[in-house]
Amino acid sequence: MREIFAGLPWWVKWIAVPVIALALFGGLIASVVGFLVGLLFKVLVFVALVGGLIYVVRKFTARSSSRSDW
Repeated sequence: MREIFAGLPWWVKWIAVPVIALALFGGLIASVVGFLVGLLFKVLVFVALVGGLIYVVRKFTARSSSRSDW
């Protein structure tokens, strides 16, 4: 791979090739990044909901057990 880029100017390696790659695969890259961001958001919402559920259940079970102690 280095032999291919060895005789080319720096702007071909660092500007032209990435621009071509983004032009060809930009939609694919955007959809993958969008999927990963959506998945991360869903995981965070799931963790928050499960954490909230555990908090509420522990709070009510602690309150009901303290009432039964009286």
